[in-house]
Amino acid sequence: MKFAHFSHVWNKPDMTAAERYDQLWRELELADQLGFEYGFAVEHHFLPHESWMTSPTVYCTGAAHHTKNMRLGPMGYIVPLYDPVRILEETAVLDNVLHGRLEIGMVSGIVPEYYSNYSHYGRSREEAFKNRRELTNEIVPMIKTAFSGDGAFSFSGPFHELSDVHLSVKPLQKPHPPMWIQSRDPDTLRVLAHEGVHTGYLLFYPRTEAEPRYREYIRMWDDAGHEGKPNIGYWTLVYVDETDELAVQKATPQVNHAFGQVFGVGDGGFADAKRLIANYELRGEWGAAEIARNMTDVEWLMERNLVFVGSPETVIRQIKEAATEGIFNTVMAELNLGWLGEEDLMRSIRLFGEQVIPALKDFEPY
Repeated sequence: MKFAHFSHVWNKPDMTAAERYDQLWRELELADQLGFEYGFAVEHHFLPHESWMTSPTVYCTGAAHHTKNMRLGPMGYIVPLYDPVRILEETAVLDNVLHGRLEIGMVSGIVPEYYSNYSHYGRSREEAFKNRRELTNEIVPMIKTAFSGDGAFSFSGPFHELSDVHLSVKPLQKPHPPMWIQSRDPDTLRVLAHEGVHTGYLLFYPRTEAEPRYREYIRMWDDAGHEGKPNIGYWTLVYVDETDELAVQKATPQVNHAFGQVFGVGDGGFADAKRLIANYELRGEWGAAEIARNMTDVEWLMERNLVFVGSPETVIRQIKEAATEGIFNTVMAELNLGWLGEEDLMRSIRLFGEQVIPALKDFEPY
């Protein structure tokens, strides 16, 4: 299995944004020393109660100066907010700054608020949001075309026409850095498997429902003849302490705060849960709606192994059982929760790195 330090760079009470970024670099330094394979962060906008990370390039550049081994990347660029050439230029430079450690994560941006204050290169906000999935999928062949050779490139797609573009810098990794697009949509997973793009999902998607979709994704990946296995990530909250009792005691208010006051959209709290539930019900995803309905009930989440909380031995067991059930091989661990103090935070990261990662390193759920 593989392990990622994942950060929403959530708003923390009594911290300025500057202090929060400084803490993020300290987290990454420790995670890098302990053998985490990846460091990922979101790109979120216009929700100050929630995430303070609006710039994937700043995250990657800052992380580059505080790590030596981890592979780093956004998870991910909200593609429809950009002129795609900007993503090409930034990822090419970042891969060089990182000496070939860049992972290009991209997302479509599921929250309409992200789109509210951007111009969309000739599209209305409504058009950009409506076509967000297709705009995101289109950048995959564009990246492959742009980075496949040393000279100029041209590209023709449903949304973009580029002719004779000379990029000043090309990535260090050849033919291009690995790409990720988080998705549970069968049509998108078909595209990703064909193109050789890694993927993943959140704890809100029931693992029993996820398993057949990602099993099919793996089959299509193999049929496409890609080298190696695809990575399937699973994002959830993680807290490790010396005993189960200590871990549950310390994590419970932090998980409750994260899902009750921070995670989501709007102004935090139950209004966010209602909106999330309604969105899942509209899609006919009743299992996901049930998880969202109970996301502030920490005991309910723990009983269903949806958050990984406990002693190292317990967390090892939780991850192994969840990965087997939900067919993922990369834990995207959100370790900085609520107002968790730095001493507890760093102890959790250290226990995870020193005991959980070595115990699961050779475990292969698929």
